[in-house]
Amino acid sequence: MSLTNLLPIIDNSTNPIIIAGPCSAESEDQLLTTAADLAANGIKILRAGIWKPRTKPGGFEGVGKVGLSWMAKAKELYGLKTATEVATRQHTIDAVEAGIDILWIGARTSANPFAMQEIADTLAELKVLDIPVLVKNPVNPDLELWIGALERIHNAGLRHLGAIHRGFSAYGKHLYRNLPQWHIPIELRRRFPTLPIICDPSHIGGKRELVSPLSQQALDMGFHGLIIESHCDPDCALSDKGQQVTPDVLNYILSQLVIRDPQGSTEGLSQLRHQIDELDTELVELLAKRMRVSREIGQYKKEHRMPVLQMGRHDEIMQTRVNAAKELGMDGDFMKTVLQAIHEESVRQQIEILNKR
Repeated sequence: MSLTNLLPIIDNSTNPIIIAGPCSAESEDQLLTTAADLAANGIKILRAGIWKPRTKPGGFEGVGKVGLSWMAKAKELYGLKTATEVATRQHTIDAVEAGIDILWIGARTSANPFAMQEIADTLAELKVLDIPVLVKNPVNPDLELWIGALERIHNAGLRHLGAIHRGFSAYGKHLYRNLPQWHIPIELRRRFPTLPIICDPSHIGGKRELVSPLSQQALDMGFHGLIIESHCDPDCALSDKGQQVTPDVLNYILSQLVIRDPQGSTEGLSQLRHQIDELDTELVELLAKRMRVSREIGQYKKEHRMPVLQMGRHDEIMQTRVNAAKELGMDGDFMKTVLQAIHEESVRQQIEILNKR
């Protein structure tokens, strides 16, 4: 079965869906203060981590089960729906018994089929098939693993499903904490058009100043909502303080977002789209011509017993073409990705020539 018959995440929800709250529930006062401010600014769904998976031992790993009672109190006082992360069978049982309205499954857990199946089986055993479950993308950029995690929950009988795009881990220093790699959630949406996808700009950016532009970018691409970390005193937060914003700052960010009309007429785009079609045809023809030249180079290397890879030439091509692209107003990383794909196909075709009998 493949993610069919899906129902809304939240009945009668506004569009876009906004889920906000602290990275972690740290104390009753901190959670209730944040919840009160968020509710006053119109937020309807409160998020907070109760159990926090940490990369290394010794860090703040959440307050545990006691925090669920604080979530229940916030729900009672301010009329908020509540959402928290679960990673084990016992987390799931405790959260459901405490009346948590929405569960989400984190990136580390979604990468583990055994953990996903345990959570799915637990939800089925508890007979809470109407509870919304949001599944974050796995840590690494593996779309099939993400789909598999969603399907395990779906196969347990749940239909209020959604995905959370929180970006993907990458080695080295980058602008983002987790690389967006937007093409992956876009492909997920292409395959499953009825699956709601929510963006987590806090974890993608890792810095509070990136929350706003990432939120706008996600909405521009048709994401169904946002899950944003908001804390009453972010600089004193016990986890991820650099990516959290105050409720007032969050309110300002949300007020500045431009909500696009998905039903808007595209009639005026027909001529421009025709130009795109023609340019794409030209691109394909140029690439085919380039590959023919690559095969001729492969034949020359075969006749002269030369190796396929010549890194000096590769580096020269990458540098000159990337610089030229930048001068024309294109992104350097985009051009590197394009050139790398072209180079890999050229190498493949040359190796094919070398191995031909």
